[in-house]
Amino acid sequence: MKALDGLRVIDLTQAMAAPYCTMNLADMGADVIKVEPPGGEETRRGSVQKNGHSGSFNAINRNKRSLTVDLKQPAGVEIIRRLARTADVFVQNYRPGAAARLGVAYDDLKAVNPRLIYCSISGFGSTGPYASRGGYDLIAQGMSGIISVTGEEDGPPAKAGVPLSDLAAGLFGAYGILCALEYRQRTGEGQFVDTSLLEAAMALTAWESAEYWATGQTPKALGSAHRLAAPYQALRASDGWFTVGANNDKLFDALCRVIERPELRADARFATRAQRLENRRALAAAVEAVTVKEPRGHWLARLEAEGVPSGPINTYAESLVDPHTLARDMVVDLVHPGAGPIKNLGVPVKLSDTPGAVDRPAPLLGEHTDAILAELGYGESERRALRANGII
Repeated sequence: MKALDGLRVIDLTQAMAAPYCTMNLADMGADVIKVEPPGGEETRRGSVQKNGHSGSFNAINRNKRSLTVDLKQPAGVEIIRRLARTADVFVQNYRPGAAARLGVAYDDLKAVNPRLIYCSISGFGSTGPYASRGGYDLIAQGMSGIISVTGEEDGPPAKAGVPLSDLAAGLFGAYGILCALEYRQRTGEGQFVDTSLLEAAMALTAWESAEYWATGQTPKALGSAHRLAAPYQALRASDGWFTVGANNDKLFDALCRVIERPELRADARFATRAQRLENRRALAAAVEAVTVKEPRGHWLARLEAEGVPSGPINTYAESLVDPHTLARDMVVDLVHPGAGPIKNLGVPVKLSDTPGAVDRPAPLLGEHTDAILAELGYGESERRALRANGII
């Protein structure tokens, strides 16, 4: 048994943030029914393909079932309403107002199922002056301030290397859904869950907003360095880069022993945490003057022996075959009916009694349409008629 077995989720999503939300629910056992137009969502035509099947679609739609429905036709909307009567959760990521025009807004579906948890994930949320704007990860990273603190100091603007606002919005959406389900367990009442890419991105800026409010100074990009501690950054070895987190006196002492530079501990510029932070560039230069003389494996072994947190800066080719990554089941093998053997990332949260799992690949378009409609009471002749009219 998985933690969310028995939970039915209607997934009317596309792109990344909202499908990532529902994927996390599916991994934990929810029956996630992905609803797409008869031509499929745009991500199915992504630029990264294997045997004609989108790698990006497969990455975030695993463990789901696929239903095709044309919501521009009344009979298609009726399918969704009938499905909503059987569901616990509904997730969509249209711009605010679009779901209402289609007849599948919160108020529409609440009327047929008052217990429904309805989650909207959009660029800017359902209220406020920017609600009607379209939003992408890049836009949210820029408006939230994340881009202003990413990249090298005095360098050009740089976004985070992964789509942080998309992924965080998906996770906050799943968090909100689970909170609403807990409330429904006690009261029997469903509710509207509203989050956005911008809010998710801003929620990740805890250190940066705290720095601004405390000091009045605008945070700036620092490369790999930490804005509240030093040395806490990437350092160069003779064969590449590695990271070190020596952000307190005890760890800094250990780092000085590792690089055999005890005089750094006595240097007035580096005597306290505050002074090390103030003189971060000089400190990094002094440490790197030593570390560039040996390969990173040499330093990582010595740092580990002294208890200093450290690690290599891996490429994905290295990260995805790391023995610890594999031991934690963070890479799984699947067989997709079209793409063939594929790999997927594993479930990052381990539950002792009801663990999640990646059981099946992303569905083919409409793969489960007949089975799902049969569950809703549509007979074979009704399904034939729906298909003949292009509704499914």
